[in-house]
Amino acid sequence: MTYPQVTLEERYHIQSLRRSGLRPAAIARAIERHRSTVTRELERNVGLNNWYDAARAQAKADVRRAVSRRNRRISLQQWKDIRRLLEAEWSPEQIAGHLRTFGQVRICHGTIYNYIWLDRAAGGELCRYLPHGGRRRVRYGRHAGRTKWIRGRSIDTRPTYIMRRRQLGHWEIDTMVGPGPEAILTLVERKTGYVLIGKVRSKSAADVTRRAIALIRAHRRKMRTITADNGTEFAGHRRIERLTGVRFYFAHPYHAWERGTNENTNGLIRRYWPKGQSFSHITQYDCNALAHRLNTRPRKRLGWRTPEDCYANG
Repeated sequence: MTYPQVTLEERYHIQSLRRSGLRPAAIARAIERHRSTVTRELERNVGLNNWYDAARAQAKADVRRAVSRRNRRISLQQWKDIRRLLEAEWSPEQIAGHLRTFGQVRICHGTIYNYIWLDRAAGGELCRYLPHGGRRRVRYGRHAGRTKWIRGRSIDTRPTYIMRRRQLGHWEIDTMVGPGPEAILTLVERKTGYVLIGKVRSKSAADVTRRAIALIRAHRRKMRTITADNGTEFAGHRRIERLTGVRFYFAHPYHAWERGTNENTNGLIRRYWPKGQSFSHITQYDCNALAHRLNTRPRKRLGWRTPEDCYANG
């Protein structure tokens, strides 16, 4: 029997839930894991200040995995193929999973990380292709001055089966802002991770509603519900429902893990359009191109298939 390792996405969920005050048993129920798995994860990775950090926990797990397995010999040509995929901005985990799934080579993503660090020590630049350029993410306070607004249908009334990601058509929606008035609207399908990205002239409810309707209509046959945060930009949710027929739900304030798929996808997008960067130069063509790039990368939770393939055949 193969032990299901804790994923990075699950670790971020654990981090958010723990910081909100939940106990291990409640966290385990929320992420659909055995409580002993969560307890063991916390015992291994909680620091001296009783703080659990998902990124650090993942790094420690990668090291444990790398040193626990016999290092297989990788040919020069195989390393060249791995370098090519790194330069195409695939993550080490995506590369390892893809190569293993299609029988090309069995390699641990921790081994690829070690290769990248050795390359950096030798003056190479492979690390710049990693998310965030290999730097640790800077996290901001969760109450960072956002005005909250909710007068819509609560996530508490959303059918519970949606949480299990077994049915296509349940989406999460969010906006990304920069220093200027322009913003980016993202829609992510929960089961497949398929993403739609739209440019909006401003974060106003009118502009966001207009762009959301256009994106939804283009994929209406595969949209059943949408879950949003409590930002004022979604004040037009009733208009969206009326014109598209898609049912709208709102997450609880400050409960980012209730839209974990969208949060994770926005993090991937920030790899290309970092915080502090204006969206004034971004066009809808750029949005479509980035969405295609993300949708055609293999994902671990999809059995190393791509979101595009799973969405088209779902």
